[in-house]
Amino acid sequence: MSRSFDYVIIGGGVAAGYAALEFGKRGVSHGELCIISDESVSFSSSSSSSHRCSSSALIDLCVFNESVAPYERPALSKAFLLPEAPARLPGFHTCVGANEERLTPNWYKEHGIELILETRVKSADVRNKKLLTSTGETITYKYLIVATGARALKLEEIGISGSDAENVCYLRDLADATKLVNTMRTCKGGNAIVIGGGYIGMECAASLVINKINVSMVFPGSYCMGRLFTPKIASYYEDVYKSKGVNFIKGTSLTSFVFNSEGKVTGANLEDGRCLPVDMVVVGIGARPNTNLFENQLVFENNGIKVNTRLQSSNTSVYAIGDVASFPVKLFGKTRRLEHVDAARKSAKHAVSAIMDPDKTSEFDYLPFFYSRVFSLSWRFYGDNVGEVVHFGDFNGTKFGAYWVDNGRVVGCFLEGGEGADYDAIAEMIRAKPVVADMGELERQGVEFAAGVGRIPPVGAAAVHGGGWYASFGIVAAASVALFAYWYVNWWQ
Repeated sequence: MSRSFDYVIIGGGVAAGYAALEFGKRGVSHGELCIISDESVSFSSSSSSSHRCSSSALIDLCVFNESVAPYERPALSKAFLLPEAPARLPGFHTCVGANEERLTPNWYKEHGIELILETRVKSADVRNKKLLTSTGETITYKYLIVATGARALKLEEIGISGSDAENVCYLRDLADATKLVNTMRTCKGGNAIVIGGGYIGMECAASLVINKINVSMVFPGSYCMGRLFTPKIASYYEDVYKSKGVNFIKGTSLTSFVFNSEGKVTGANLEDGRCLPVDMVVVGIGARPNTNLFENQLVFENNGIKVNTRLQSSNTSVYAIGDVASFPVKLFGKTRRLEHVDAARKSAKHAVSAIMDPDKTSEFDYLPFFYSRVFSLSWRFYGDNVGEVVHFGDFNGTKFGAYWVDNGRVVGCFLEGGEGADYDAIAEMIRAKPVVADMGELERQGVEFAAGVGRIPPVGAAAVHGGGWYASFGIVAAASVALFAYWYVNWWQ
């Protein structure tokens, strides 16, 4: 069997959904676009009930297998894991994370977009514009958008066995999150170890604590979130986690598991000689982009598909977006591959624009952005974390941050506890890359410096001098900006 489409998207996560929305906005005709995704989830229970889960129903009361239309992955490490009123589909289908339409399966049907779900692409021939699926179907296209995202790095890839154990969990897709939720429900009051101190480790550890499970975090670094945080910033969050009962075991690694006769993990052997009792394990040791289909066919860089400022690969009919795309960051003159929801959303919209309306589509000019929310904390980072660090604010309170200054210019900013106006000012300031003449004054002004940069004359005025005028101006500027609900702070993310 063979079918042909003008546009094909491979992938079932954030980038695929936002690309579909943009196609819909631009009037794609019925039958022109299809999405191929192998995402699905199985729910099971001893209950005889076969009803589908509502947003408030417990997962383990359902008995069915379901294919899954594109959804907001950030929900999986946040609201999906909550013990009370957790997020459930269809509540977090794309594109609710950006206050856009919620693209339920019915939405795709109404817009004439073919969803080919629970289907894997076995091979791709970009020269002849053909895809072969796991069902034996051949799909041809005029334009292909690769939105295959990334996969969780497995323990076996670092020489440790045990990923298949029923109480070892990963978190990348809805199936992973469902297993994690069901495992947590069997471990109330038990002991969990989190392997890894990055994004997934930190967010899952918080959820485990909220679910009344004892948590130990194990990672080889000297502090958490080592790719982004400074030691001082990390210390603040580690203290918060410790106050919630989390035990940090730093500077060592997992070497092997202890299993019982049923194949469940009951212990974790560490490199430093300790053996921790275990009721469940969450592994968050990194991710790898899903690019195998295109090896030896497209040009790669930074372990991703190299694209230009239109998100177009070395084959002009193939575009890459989200986690798999290695694209030029014009602001810093570097090529980056960024694994974050914001880049997925914005690159998806831009790629569709470049395909559908190339003459009116400018270059992709992305400002790197990351965020997280755990417990009552919420931080955002804009730019690049290179150069000298200047911390500011009250690290004994709830609002603090840091600037990164490279070659005399501010290139990055981290802020915990800010408001919408603060983050808008920071984003604008990072794009301006202001000159800093006095690092001490930058520390004293803190976020007020960012508020002032966007309101002053551009020539020579971005340097920090004196401080009084800047501080006053920053306060006035911040007060003059209307506070609004910045779209990243949706509860379901």
